[in-house]
Amino acid sequence: MNPTMDAKSLRRALQADLAEGAAESASRLAGAARGAGVLDVAYATADTPVGPALVAATRRGLVKVSLPNHPQEEALERIAARVSPRILESRKLLDEPLRELDEYFAGRRETFDLKLDWSLVRAPFMRSVLRETARVPFGMTLTYGQVAGKAGHPRAHRAAGSALGANPIPIVVPCHRVVRSGGQLGNYGGGPEMKKFLLRHEGAI
Repeated sequence: MNPTMDAKSLRRALQADLAEGAAESASRLAGAARGAGVLDVAYATADTPVGPALVAATRRGLVKVSLPNHPQEEALERIAARVSPRILESRKLLDEPLRELDEYFAGRRETFDLKLDWSLVRAPFMRSVLRETARVPFGMTLTYGQVAGKAGHPRAHRAAGSALGANPIPIVVPCHRVVRSGGQLGNYGGGPEMKKFLLRHEGAI
């Protein structure tokens, strides 16, 4: 028996136990804070095929999905400024959105059954664009002009593009399903390769 390997195995086991204990403690703290009315936003990190994504929710619903190429600290700062500074990490309180995201990337889910909190979307037109985008079916695409038309402003395709670029809940509100009229994919907050990946995952391209 190799004592060096045994020591390494023991160290890894202890580190895993400590990490698990810390996560459980954080969840208990978040649960107690919410029960006491001093927690407004819970967040956790979702492991996805495109990288780690921050997921945050309030009592009203999912409020933020921060894509892997966006610094999580900036997302939390924006939530603190625009929603509430009373934020704690808790995977337990984010269990449903984390599970649905896992199922989506595993190919077992085509629609999300999550309540949404639009607190980070202030402008009425932007909110209308995102609500219409949330209705675009899995495996389908619309153009920026079509989404603008559904939002009541058919000529405002550029404004629709800006609204989609500021989408605080990507993937769940599938702005990746909105493309240019000429067949090009168009811009995406996660970058063109991530948009292509998502559309291929859904069989849209």
